[in-house]
Amino acid sequence: MIVTFEDRSGKATITKDPDATLDYAIDLSEWLDDITDTLSALTVTGDGVTIASSSIIGQTCVAWISGGTVGQTASATFRFTTDGGRTDDRTIYLRIRER
Repeated sequence: MIVTFEDRSGKATITKDPDATLDYAIDLSEWLDDITDTLSALTVTGDGVTIASSSIIGQTCVAWISGGTVGQTASATFRFTTDGGRTDDRTIYLRIRER
């Protein structure tokens, strides 16, 4: 699932089943192309969910996320660094609901 930050609040919110383990991706290609830089490191931390793994695929940050408590909103924060020395965070919010 590619996550976008197009809503006015800037909070990307996704509904997630607590039993699902899925990959969530943040495509940074437009931003990276504008500044002529590339991704070099990524860490992903979860609050209320489990981060199984994370990786950089080209200009996209990917995390495999599982778990969560029904009725809660969890989050995953993607912290990335570029070859040019930039560090930034993007956080996605996950509404945990049975599907």
